[in-house]
Amino acid sequence: MKLFFGNIENGKVEINDEEQQHIVKVLRMREGEEIFVTDGKGNLAKGNLVFEGKKVSLDVSEIQENLPDFPTKLHIAIAPTKNIDRIEFFVEKATEMGISEITLIQTEKTERKNLNIEKLRKQSVAASKQSLRFYFPIIHDLTKFSDFIKTLNPETSFVAHCNENLQRIDLKMLRNFPNKILNQEKGVGNDDVMVLREPQHDKTKNPNEITFLIGPEGDFSDKEIQLLADKGIKAVSLGNQRLRTETAGIFVAAWNYFQTIS
Repeated sequence: MKLFFGNIENGKVEINDEEQQHIVKVLRMREGEEIFVTDGKGNLAKGNLVFEGKKVSLDVSEIQENLPDFPTKLHIAIAPTKNIDRIEFFVEKATEMGISEITLIQTEKTERKNLNIEKLRKQSVAASKQSLRFYFPIIHDLTKFSDFIKTLNPETSFVAHCNENLQRIDLKMLRNFPNKILNQEKGVGNDDVMVLREPQHDKTKNPNEITFLIGPEGDFSDKEIQLLADKGIKAVSLGNQRLRTETAGIFVAAWNYFQTIS
């Protein structure tokens, strides 16, 4: 499948300008060749290329709307790395594995303050086409940690930090999420234990969303970890190894992807 990006609306398809240049000057495709065009919103058009001077259009033969997407919408909030290549690598690989949203968060220890978000979005579109995804991830602007945590639902949000002195649950306990959620309750001897329960939130409103927060190389500060705990955000362990920021993000994306195919 030769997949390109464009606008699909009211039965009409308009191929993106950059894609038109790519078709003509890089791929050197010929008029009449069959291609597919997605708008990144779950719609897909099939048709044959038509050349009109310098303009490339599509003779549409079929349009499919609202194609299925990954069952669980994963949102990763991640601190950008000092080396931009590493966060670009994360965006590419997380996109290939079906992530729905990415928010770059500015924490106390975040080393990079300036980001070319548009470049990251273009890389995400390229990765979506390469992996034949018809829903492109939303990549948000750099957001302050304090602002981002105000939006979190404690039932569906988790943080991966490296403080071994604080309680962290094993990622495998989320195996049945979001059909079952973790709840902290009193067990034998009045100790706190984690148990799986039916979610209490409105299942008709974004029932299959999950958010993970990934900190910078120096980890979240003690203050930030406490703010998350106060909000009811549960901490998750990603294993015994200490992972780089982008590796942790890819690990979570792979975990979510694995659940869709297992």
